[in-house]
Amino acid sequence: METFPIGYLTDRWSDGVVGIVLPKTGKEVVLKLKQGDVIPVPIGSISWWFNDGHSNLNILFLGETSTAHIPGQFTYFFLTGLQGLLGSFSSELISKVYSFNKDEVTKLTQSQKGVVIIKLEKNQPIPKPQLDLTKDFVYDIDTKVPEIKTHNGGLVTTLNEKDFPFIKDVGLSVIRVKLEPNATKAPSNLITPGIQLLYIARGSGKFEIVGLNGKCVLDAQVKVGDLIVVPHFFVVAQIAGDEGMESYSIVTTTKPLFEELAGKTSVWGALSPLVQQASFNVDSKFQKLFISKATKDTNLIPPTI
Repeated sequence: METFPIGYLTDRWSDGVVGIVLPKTGKEVVLKLKQGDVIPVPIGSISWWFNDGHSNLNILFLGETSTAHIPGQFTYFFLTGLQGLLGSFSSELISKVYSFNKDEVTKLTQSQKGVVIIKLEKNQPIPKPQLDLTKDFVYDIDTKVPEIKTHNGGLVTTLNEKDFPFIKDVGLSVIRVKLEPNATKAPSNLITPGIQLLYIARGSGKFEIVGLNGKCVLDAQVKVGDLIVVPHFFVVAQIAGDEGMESYSIVTTTKPLFEELAGKTSVWGALSPLVQQASFNVDSKFQKLFISKATKDTNLIPPTI
């Protein structure tokens, strides 16, 4: 039983079940999970996770850890098992709290020999999911209509409190970026206060990040399982490899706002031509060429044929 801010189911073939006791509710909700589902787990929640499929169940946990007991690591605890809280208290205390005799205390605190992951007997029952509650606590981001979609370029989907009110409880937003093979996501930076943490879920490619002083701080190939941290105001761009690339990220704000450096909504479309000419030290003809290309379509760029 653990505490995590957001869980995302990445496995294509297996489903799962999660049980959560939210803070100050006094009751458990049991939910069904499938690939693409996002589930916020507010701090202080007690949760358990069960694989009821026939293959491995992969769940990605992402969250804000700057105020954790050890910054950069999730703070969690277990109620039962070898690292469980109850087994760490004295037998005398457990006996008094639960009115147990010595044998009952031993059975309660020492029967479970597992630590983090335990395997149940084949016929061991677990609570059934409450399907009528799923829509209130779980959101399938893979089925959400994307805000940006480009033929042969890819798509961008953002999940925030407007679409999924429950996510407000963890103070985060989720962004899905799917790039087609060899497509590019133009440079952008988060301007609302926050940090972006990206996880490469499928495919491979390259990330480039430039810091506030104009220095490139990352120019690296990435693959499935890699995590990339993008500090506030740092500018990040992506180039997908031959098999495409798909990433999921959290942003430590419920209302993320990005500034784009290419596409119809980019900053170049707002800056006056004369300022651009002076800034780049180019003539009017080249500035017009630049703006015609920089403000074309979206910030998802298909590969050059």
